[in-house]
Amino acid sequence: MTHPTEPRPDRLWLMADHIRHPRDERQSVCGLPAADISRWATEDPPLPERTCGDCLTLLPDAARPDDYNHPPGDPTLIDSLRRIVAERQHAKIDGVLVDLWSASVTILIWDNLKDEHRQRLLTLPSLEVILRCVSIYSRLTSGRGR
Repeated sequence: MTHPTEPRPDRLWLMADHIRHPRDERQSVCGLPAADISRWATEDPPLPERTCGDCLTLLPDAARPDDYNHPPGDPTLIDSLRRIVAERQHAKIDGVLVDLWSASVTILIWDNLKDEHRQRLLTLPSLEVILRCVSIYSRLTSGRGR
């Protein structure tokens, strides 16, 4: 067991410097909420040996403009996710990078939902729709959803 003042090994990513998201001050580039981050990279450019690796690799993608914008209730979100799967390429939807796996899982769950559940899901922001579908998929594949 580590001493209470020593950093826990599973929490070392919190000790690395993170880069603020260029379009959302409430999160870092790697997606961690700003409230969870204790140190920010303030140098320009940030030092690679002290900065979160995910922040460094995702920074160019985070700074680019959105590929798709969908307000809550917009059914074309599913078409955009289908395009991500068809092109086998990640895309940026409403300020969030969506990878191929997340898009394909969302489409898989969406295609198996009843229309009433689809309409309820569409009232949420696009990121929340994706996260809910990934959560459903995780429960179904873990064996706990049976």
